[in-house]
Amino acid sequence: MQSKDFFPLNTEFFLASRIVSRSKGNFSWTFVVIAITSIALGFAIMFIAVAILTGFKKEIREKVVGFSGHIQISRFSQSASFEPQPIEKNQRFYRKLQQNREISHIQTFAVKAGIIKTKDQIQGVILKGVGSDFDWKFFNDKMVEGRTFRVNDSTRSDEVIISRKIANLLNLKVNDDLRMYFIVGNTTLGRKFNISGIYDTGLEEFDKLYVMADIHHIQRLNNWSPLQVGGFEIFLKNFNDIDRMGVYVYHQIGFSLDASTIKMLYPQIFDWLDLQDINVLIILILIILVSSTTIISTLLILILERTTMIGVLKALGMRNAAIRKLFLYNAMYIVGWGMIWGNAIAFSLCLLQKKFGLVTLAQESYYVSVIPINLNGWNILLLNLGTILVCYMIFAIPSFVISKVTPLKAIRFS
Repeated sequence: MQSKDFFPLNTEFFLASRIVSRSKGNFSWTFVVIAITSIALGFAIMFIAVAILTGFKKEIREKVVGFSGHIQISRFSQSASFEPQPIEKNQRFYRKLQQNREISHIQTFAVKAGIIKTKDQIQGVILKGVGSDFDWKFFNDKMVEGRTFRVNDSTRSDEVIISRKIANLLNLKVNDDLRMYFIVGNTTLGRKFNISGIYDTGLEEFDKLYVMADIHHIQRLNNWSPLQVGGFEIFLKNFNDIDRMGVYVYHQIGFSLDASTIKMLYPQIFDWLDLQDINVLIILILIILVSSTTIISTLLILILERTTMIGVLKALGMRNAAIRKLFLYNAMYIVGWGMIWGNAIAFSLCLLQKKFGLVTLAQESYYVSVIPINLNGWNILLLNLGTILVCYMIFAIPSFVISKVTPLKAIRFS
C-alpha cells in the first residue's frame, strides 16, 4: 500500500511532516527551535511597534481634532489674526453638509484673544466661544476637576473651563472667579467668569492657550448679532478621508469662505507624526534582516542533514521542484509556529498595556501619559500576510541548493 492511501495529503506534505517528527531530538531540531523563537520574537516586536505607532498617531490626532475639528470653515482673511471676521450662522451649505454620511457633526465657534489677570500674574490666552451645538464628548473625557458647562441659545453662561496648565500657572481652582481683559477698538473691556472645571489633554501648545466659554460673550464683545459666528468646525467619521473631504467642503461653501483641514492648520504636528513612520520602517527592516539570517541558516542545515534522503528521492525520480516544495513545507511549519507564538506574545502584552497602562511616558514630551495601543484588525491581517510572504521568499533562496545535489554524490556522502 502506498503512503498516499493512508495519508490523504500530497506526497511532499507527508514527507515534510515525517521530517519534522523525526527531527525532534536531532542536532537540527535545536536550530528549528531557534528559528521559531527568532520569528516569534521578531514578529511580536513588529506587531507591538505597529500597534504603538498607530495608537500614538491616533491619540495625538484625536486630541488635535477635539480642539479644532477635522475641517474648519471661516471667512478669507489677509492676516493671521486670532479674531476672524464674522459669518452668518445660517448658511445654504449647512444642510447639505449635515446630510453627508461621511460627516458626523458640525458645530459653530468663535475665538478672541485676551489676557487673564490675577493679583500677581497675567497670562495671554484665546477665549474660544462655543454654542449649544458643541459636542462636549472630548472635553468630558479630559476633565480632571469640576465639570463642563451648558450653553443655552436664550441665556448667557458666565462659566468657563480652563486647562490644568493655566490653573497651575495662575494658581486657580474650580469655582474661582476668572477676570479677563480684551482689546476692542481703542478701549479695553473686562469680563468676569466663573471656573466650572479644569481639563488636561497633554497637548501643552493647546492647553496653555485655550479657555472655553459661551459664544455669546464673544458676540457681545465684537458687537456681532446672535446669528453671527466665527466659523464652523466639521467632524468626520473617518480621519483617512480628511484630504478628500477638505476639497469637497471647499467646493460647497462658496468663494467668500475658506475650508482648512487640521493638517493645514497644524502642519508641524502632522509632519512630526509622519516622521514616526520612518522610525518604525527602520525597525521592521532590521528585524527582517536579523530573522532572515537565522531562517536561511536553519533551512540550509535541514537540507544538508537530509542530503542522503534528497539523493534517494532524486534516484527514485522526484523532481527538484517537488523536493524544494517538500522543504518549503518544512519552512512554513517553522513560520507558522513562529507566528502563532508571536501573535500570542504581542496580543498579551498589548492587551495588558491597553487595560492597565503599565508603561508610562512623560506627558510633557510625548503628549500622552501612557504608551497608547491601537489593535486594528486590518493592520494585524496585513502584518501577518506580509510576514508570510517575506518568509516564503526568504525560504526559497536556500531551497535552490537542492538542484546542486546529485543522487550519486548524495548517497556517497552518507
